[in-house]
Amino acid sequence: MKHKKYQFSNTTVSYYFDAEFSHIEKIVPKENAVIITDEHVFDKHKKKFKGWNTIVLKPGEEYKVQQTVDVVIDQLLALGADRKTTLIGVGGGVVTDITGYVAGIYMRGIKFGFVPTSLLAMVDASIGGKNGIDVGVYKNMVGLIRQPKFLLFDVSFLKTLPKNEWQNGFAEIIKHACIKDAAMFKMLQQHSLGSFQKDAKLLSGLITKNVLIKTKVVVKDEFEEGERKLLNYGHTLGHAIENMYELSHGQAISIGMTYAAVISQQLKGFSQADEVVNLLSKYGLPTFAEFDTKKAFKVLLMDKKKDNVSINYILLKKIGTGVIQPLLFVQLQEIFKQF
Repeated sequence: MKHKKYQFSNTTVSYYFDAEFSHIEKIVPKENAVIITDEHVFDKHKKKFKGWNTIVLKPGEEYKVQQTVDVVIDQLLALGADRKTTLIGVGGGVVTDITGYVAGIYMRGIKFGFVPTSLLAMVDASIGGKNGIDVGVYKNMVGLIRQPKFLLFDVSFLKTLPKNEWQNGFAEIIKHACIKDAAMFKMLQQHSLGSFQKDAKLLSGLITKNVLIKTKVVVKDEFEEGERKLLNYGHTLGHAIENMYELSHGQAISIGMTYAAVISQQLKGFSQADEVVNLLSKYGLPTFAEFDTKKAFKVLLMDKKKDNVSINYILLKKIGTGVIQPLLFVQLQEIFKQF
């Protein structure tokens, strides 16, 4: 197990790489902890939860809503959770988002930590302190930025992950490569999803690399005033269509990255759009897709990253170099008409 600490604006976060779930007890005593997980994870790993106070949620993005938060708070009250309690989110991005959000508002804020169990949560959702819930088609419309006390990475959880969840995670890995790491992009071209599933060392190295890419960006710009915006590559359109069509996060972001690469071609002279599209396809992700551009544009007008007349769109100058491009809504509307 490797232990690293990262200093954020007002807290230090401990990262435990190549760790085992049982190590949690050394970080938080059982009597001071409440685990939040979902039915999928709980059913597959029942033994791991023995002896812990556990709240089990229904799985899926459709449950990432205020109603679920209310149910969790009721259960915390029933368990006698107080300000000394630490919440531990054990699950994918939905579980970590809800756990971090509840921890931020319960008794005006209690400690929390994450054990991400999906590839997507390991490389993206659990890192950076963004925790929130959806409101209708609007993704993460309500939430806060607050860092966990710890993140524990136990890759054994990935053994029970279905293939579509692996693909989901690779969407964010490819995103990191596009905006920050040309060498990793090449490595992904040379390998395949199957080779990472079979080779634990290769997979562990890839997870660590992605965790550090995102962490370093967030440490520099925790509250998304500058460089952190790059992490939204593919997310502007992706978030607009994700709940519209009940797509998985990875599928929606992949489609978003595809069109962002095409826009980069038009506005930035980006010459590697084909490579981006081919890599997404190679990892089983959708690229060009038919969608209601008018409706997507309407959802996009509610995006948190906008002001009254423009939105920051993340484009690519070259593979490994993302740029923040303010686009007027009228410009974007014209671009959308071509799709």
